[in-house]
Amino acid sequence: MPSIAIDPDRLLGDLEHLRSFGAREGGVVRRAFSDADIAARQWLAGRMEAAGLEPVFDPVGNLFGLPKTDTPCILSGSHSDSQPEGGWLDGAYGVIAALEVARASADAGGPPVAVVSFQDEEGRFGALTGSRVWTGALPLDEADRLTDLEGRTFAEARAGMSGLSGPDFVDPGRFSGFIEAHIEQGPVLDDAQEAIGVVDVVVGIRSLQVRFTGYQNHAGTTPMDARRDAFQGLVAFAEAINREFVDIVTPSTVWTIGHVTLQPNASSIVPGQADFTVQWRDGSVDRLDRMEETVRATADRICDERALHLDLSNYVSVPPTEMNSGLRGSLEQAASELAPGKWRVMPSGALHDAANVARLMPAAMLFVPSIGGVSHNFSEDTKRKDLIRGAEVLARAIAG
Repeated sequence: MPSIAIDPDRLLGDLEHLRSFGAREGGVVRRAFSDADIAARQWLAGRMEAAGLEPVFDPVGNLFGLPKTDTPCILSGSHSDSQPEGGWLDGAYGVIAALEVARASADAGGPPVAVVSFQDEEGRFGALTGSRVWTGALPLDEADRLTDLEGRTFAEARAGMSGLSGPDFVDPGRFSGFIEAHIEQGPVLDDAQEAIGVVDVVVGIRSLQVRFTGYQNHAGTTPMDARRDAFQGLVAFAEAINREFVDIVTPSTVWTIGHVTLQPNASSIVPGQADFTVQWRDGSVDRLDRMEETVRATADRICDERALHLDLSNYVSVPPTEMNSGLRGSLEQAASELAPGKWRVMPSGALHDAANVARLMPAAMLFVPSIGGVSHNFSEDTKRKDLIRGAEVLARAIAG
């Protein structure tokens, strides 16, 4: 099999051009189905066509660049939509790296490579919407009923691409496997001054909506020992699970208490109600189970001790997804050759489209460093040499 030599200037030039769609303060504002997102997808379609690929938009706005072959080939890519205030590389790097490898492979007489930019990975209508629909994890009629924060439905949003989107979904049988290149979005590689991460597992996620209900009362006249303070219950809960988790978790396990609201949220009133989310992530189902038992038991105990009422709702469980050992092996071999001593096997703490695609075919991921571990932020960045190295590793893994 011939080697695939990428063109660094072409890679970086396309990345910079994609950055111009929705550019803001060094980052991008390119939400799914926005004018900037649609314009970016149209430009990507043109670049795919120029590379000898057939650009195909499916009914939900996923964009595929298909090589002219009847033999199943590797699919590579990521997403090109952004967070409300996003970085210029999140998702975009994987799409452009795949496009460059497809072009370089064609130039070298190498294997055909298909390219994809999935739609709404960032969750305007729910996480990984485009790849969930394409892989069958989310029926299209259910997706169409999803709404964004402004109350617009997914059906209404995708209607804005009706002039581009085709009536049919691309047959997954056209592909032999999927490799997604992505920035790490965390500090591990950058702190270790390493160039490549090969993902072994996309971690599982569990989450709960928690409500502690106490008794609203006057903040100046209610003695401390007579209070049923819902917020103090939340604080006690947060401290308690930090202690309880010590004997369960590993250094890569994470948990978060977020989206906190208090009622009535006034400076002179003892809070009568605290609503908050608890989310925990890990690559082990057993560890996720043990953490869940701890979360539920600790919430019960805190409420009993403080005369609070407990309500749990909106339980979400996303299982861990193991990456394919064969594709992983190809990435590991390429990393050892191109970044000797500067790569590692690591979990992905964030969800990615690869976790959905793994339902249908072998899937793998590679990471390049994020400077300072910053992502979902206008200041997100990666050294240019690392962007190039990542594309080179992707190319060598695909060349075999």
